[in-house]
Formats: sequence, structure tokens, C-alpha cells
Amino acid sequence: MVDRTTVLGLLALVALLAWVVLAGAGPAAHVFWQTSSVAFVVGGSVVAAFVASPGVGPRRLASILRNAFSVRVPSPDDVIIMLVALAEVARRDGLLALDKTVSGLKDDFTRRAMQMAIDGVDPDVIQAVCQAELESIDLRHAEGKAVLESMARFAPALGMMGTLVGLVVMLGKMDDPSRIGPGMAVALLTTLYGLGLANLFCLPLARRLAHRSSQELLAKTVALKGVLGVQAGDNPRVLAQKLRAYLPGAGRGQEFSWASVGRKSVQPPQVGAEEARPAEKALIEPPPVSVAPKPALDEETARKMAEQLQKMLRGQKRFVDAA
Repeated sequence: MVDRTTVLGLLALVALLAWVVLAGAGPAAHVFWQTSSVAFVVGGSVVAAFVASPGVGPRRLASILRNAFSVRVPSPDDVIIMLVALAEVARRDGLLALDKTVSGLKDDFTRRAMQMAIDGVDPDVIQAVCQAELESIDLRHAEGKAVLESMARFAPALGMMGTLVGLVVMLGKMDDPSRIGPGMAVALLTTLYGLGLANLFCLPLARRLAHRSSQELLAKTVALKGVLGVQAGDNPRVLAQKLRAYLPGAGRGQEFSWASVGRKSVQPPQVGAEEARPAEKALIEPPPVSVAPKPALDEETARKMAEQLQKMLRGQKRFVDAA
């Protein structure tokens, strides 16, 4: 999904610069375009970034730019809702009841961690494996951000080099005063291109990638702690409050409630008024201790739960109560 905020922000910056150019130059705005200067600044910045980062090539750079303009990570709120749903099922029917549901999860990190918990892997091993994966993700994101920051450092310097070259050429033609003004304008354009590339494109995208990296790591950390809580058999309400503590401001003003879960859930088919009321009540109130355990989920119910959890992870913020 395209990140509209990033696209609109960059377009707004370019529009403001174009407004300044048109307001100052008017019909003569075409003098602000110099193909050789653009090629020198943009091409030189990209090549210099490749030299500074040997592990980055054209494909990797294209992937970095694609990630800067797209949103692929579920929000921590979605992760918490999903894990609370899984905790409710695991507490009632056991971890093995989650096997088919977990296999349908779209997030690879959560699916792998949850599968290890279902297989009975020691919690310390799950923590170590997932923590290593988080560190690998962090390093990969830092590398992508560093490429754009390198381009932002090289672009102004290359622009200044182009300006100096243009000044040398202009000074060599001082015998014709009519060419001094246009020559100076062309010489200064490379500096403008370098500053524009660095401050209107590279630095904003680098900061955007840094923010998105922190959001992804936060969501995956919440997922890891939630999986460990599900494996330990935590009460769903207690687990929700634990995971909320990882959100900014410790989740204040976003307290978890069973009523909010009910509004985000997909209601099961209504087979009758008397049978529907207990299902609604289960979404709003925690189940009493004295309630007898329900039978294990059959294959059809598990398949439906997997499909509904997939829809929630695609951004619809839904989950299914297995009752």
C-alpha cells in the first residue's frame, strides 16, 4: 500500500520550490533546467553512495526507495488485538488448537514465533531466536537509511564542484561581457540541484525510513512478548495491558476493553436469538471461572478463524472470537 503522506509531502515541497521559481523568473523559468548539471549531481550522488556502501547496488537502492513509499507493517494495535484473540483461544482450548489458525497468519515473524510456541520450544530459545531476527532487521534498515544519508551528504558537495567548473569556464570567456550573467546562472544551478536533492528528497526519506523502522521493530517486539505471554497462559485481559505498556505513553487513552474488541470483531452467523446473546456477552465480559470448558475447535472453525485473522492483518482491524 502506497504511503500517501510521504508522496503528498514530497510533492508539496517540490510545489513550493516551483512556486518560488515561477514567481521570480516568470516566463524565463526554463533557465533553471540544465540537463548536464542534473546528470552530474544526481548520477554522481548515486554512484558515490554505491561506492560508500559496497553491499548496495541498483536493485537494493530500488528496494529501499520502494519501502520508503509503501506501508507494509501492521500497527501495534492490530498486533495486540490478534494476540489477545489467540490468547483467548489458547486459554480455553490449549495451544494445539491454534495450529491451523497460526498457519494462516500473514506476518512471517509472528507466525514463526507462534509456531515455535505451539511446538513446545523453550521460551528462552524463542526469545533468543526472535531477538536475533530483530537485530538483523535493525541492521538492514540502518543500511538502507545510511544510503540515503550518504546521497544527502554527497549531493551538495557535487553541486559545489559543478559550480566551480562552471565558474572556471565562465572566467575563460571574460572577453565577452554579455555571456558573464548567463554563465554565472548556469554555474550556480548545480549547487541548487545538490541542495534540492539532499534536502527535498534524500533527508526526508531517510528520516521516514528511520521512523518506519522504529514502528516495525515496536510491532515485532510487541508480537514477541505477546507470543511468550500466550505460551505462558496469561489471561487475555492481563496480556493486553502488558502489551499496551510498549506503546507510546504506555498506551494511555487507548486502554484495552472487551467492548472495543467486540466492535472490531466479525460477528458469527446468527443461529438464534438465545444462542447469539451468550456469544455477544463473551466479547464484552471476561468468561467466569466457573464456566465449563468448551469442546476443542473442529477443522472448519479453525479454517474460518485463519481467514478472518488474515483479513484483520490486511488493515481492516478485525479478529474473530472463536466461541
